[in-house]
Amino acid sequence: MNAFHSGSLAVQRRLGVRDLAAHVGRSIGPGIRPVAAAFLEAQPMLVLGAADADGRVWSTLLTGTPGFVRATGPHTVSVAGGVPDRDPLAGAVTPAGTPVGTIALDPRTRRRMRLNGIARPSPRGLVVEAEQVFSNCPKYLQKRELYAPDTGTAGAVRHGGALDPDQERLVRAADTFFVATTAPDGVDASHRGGNPGFVSVDSPTELSWQDYPGNAMFLTLGNLESDGRAGLLFTDWRNGTTLQLTGVATTAYDPEGRTTRFRVDRVVETPSASPLRWSAPEYSPANPPLP
Repeated sequence: MNAFHSGSLAVQRRLGVRDLAAHVGRSIGPGIRPVAAAFLEAQPMLVLGAADADGRVWSTLLTGTPGFVRATGPHTVSVAGGVPDRDPLAGAVTPAGTPVGTIALDPRTRRRMRLNGIARPSPRGLVVEAEQVFSNCPKYLQKRELYAPDTGTAGAVRHGGALDPDQERLVRAADTFFVATTAPDGVDASHRGGNPGFVSVDSPTELSWQDYPGNAMFLTLGNLESDGRAGLLFTDWRNGTTLQLTGVATTAYDPEGRTTRFRVDRVVETPSASPLRWSAPEYSPANPPLP
């Protein structure tokens, strides 16, 4: 299986890491190993990325009692509950099959794994047929402890076309966000982390961030080479509020590094969307200092 499409290969060649990427890419496979299955079943949350019926790409947060995500075979994952009706991706997973990217991230242990494939509805919620499964290193992951879930209900969903001042503050304070991207071979969901302020709000409709050194595969940036559509997910770890943004992203390359710029098209904020409540972070020692 070729783990990389032309977009990722182009970025790898531009940055001179093609051989390293080929070596790291050997970790990508279609099978769910027992250690990965055990990790998934212990998680109370899963981030899912996909395109809606209009082609907009979104990231969403799915939560449940550990076990709500579980491997049901060497290539199959079941997710109880599916996508909530209030979510921009409600109804996006169809019986014909929908390309999705998922990432399971555990702040308690700084572990994460990604599973990309094709999703379909199921009696339990949805099922994903895995095409790419792999783990990532703990770089840029903030450590948090999980408190007892809040059993209250989510607040009213707010829609907009730009960030309001409170939403700008949430983004500026973020130490973590998730990004979904798409390409001809499917959808990918990934994580970005850093010290608060690592995401810049350049205007109510423009964000930017530095692309920190990672595993050299450049799956996200490679997707953006092929298709600029992207969906960002920010969460308030203290109260469960989620902020979902969809738009278009581009990456600029210069001798000092790489900068991704994101243009906001639509905004969805859901107060208390997640019942999970997390402690203040212990920042990753890998986080670069801010300028």
